Amino acid sequence: MSYTTGNKSVVAALIGNFFVTIFKTIVAVLTGSASMFAESVHSFADTLNQSLLLVGLKRSKKPADHIRGYGYGIERFFWSLISACGILFIGAGVTIYHSINSLLSGETFYSFSLGSILVLFLALVIESITLFIAIKEIQGRKKFSFKIFEDADPITLAVVYEDSAAVLGVLVALFAQLLMFLTKNNFYDSIGGIIIGLILGFLAILLIIKNHNYIIGKSINEKAKEGIMELLLEDPCVEKIIEFKSVAVDIKKYRIYASVEWNGTPLYEEIYEAGDLREEFENIKNDFKKFTKLMFKTTDRIPRLVGAHIDEIEKKIVEKFPEVLYVDIEIN
Repeated sequence: MSYTTGNKSVVAALIGNFFVTIFKTIVAVLTGSASMFAESVHSFADTLNQSLLLVGLKRSKKPADHIRGYGYGIERFFWSLISACGILFIGAGVTIYHSINSLLSGETFYSFSLGSILVLFLALVIESITLFIAIKEIQGRKKFSFKIFEDADPITLAVVYEDSAAVLGVLVALFAQLLMFLTKNNFYDSIGGIIIGLILGFLAILLIIKNHNYIIGKSINEKAKEGIMELLLEDPCVEKIIEFKSVAVDIKKYRIYASVEWNGTPLYEEIYEAGDLREEFENIKNDFKKFTKLMFKTTDRIPRLVGAHIDEIEKKIVEKFPEVLYVDIEIN
């Protein structure tokens, strides 16, 4: 029952970044350009991260079992978090360190090449295509707006962020190459590498915050919460809601728990209106022993009626709010 988006965008980004990494690395080695090195590390980090995202997608689809009663949906958030940490340390850390080292070394050689420009333009095209695929996957059939990113799958969102940063990084690298061509100095190349590293760092922090919210227990949105509570209070057996909790078990899938003050009178009225008790009482009213047995029998029926009624309430909640997978109602 796991939410299954992300496959298409992650696979497309993984394939695209794999080839882009190779091209960028070759040019970075041949030219010694700091911005090209930054871009090669950037694409390498993205390739590793998308591999981790695929692991998260596969593991999150495992069905619930005796070890994880509510399924493995949270796996996608864990692996997405690891991916974000990879961007921070491998992408941003290595890139900024290398660029600062290049800047402080005082080297002024001219490393501009036509190959760098061609590879960067190729990367720009590939990253733009994979970005478009990821955005379309998040958008689905909805009209495009920035709201579609609020509750988006962190794995698909990671691809959007990474590809957006990649496109921006390529543009920074192109601008750095242009300034280097005009000034015949690689100072701007090193600055470009530092800027790309900072972009990666900012991206990583965004993803870490996003996944942190899910891992520690993201609650269902307030509108759905209010709707569920209203549905509970509409039932004649629920006098008041003492406690209400919710937690994400997968992307856009939640488990809810409600502790309620229970009123059993409506259920007793159902038994009375059915006429069963009156008929049985008339048959045994002069026999105390049989009357006692009737009381025991009625007492046994009550928990069954309560359980059946709670099942009905839970069914109504799941039908009206499809994002709710599990409902636990406890009678206080």
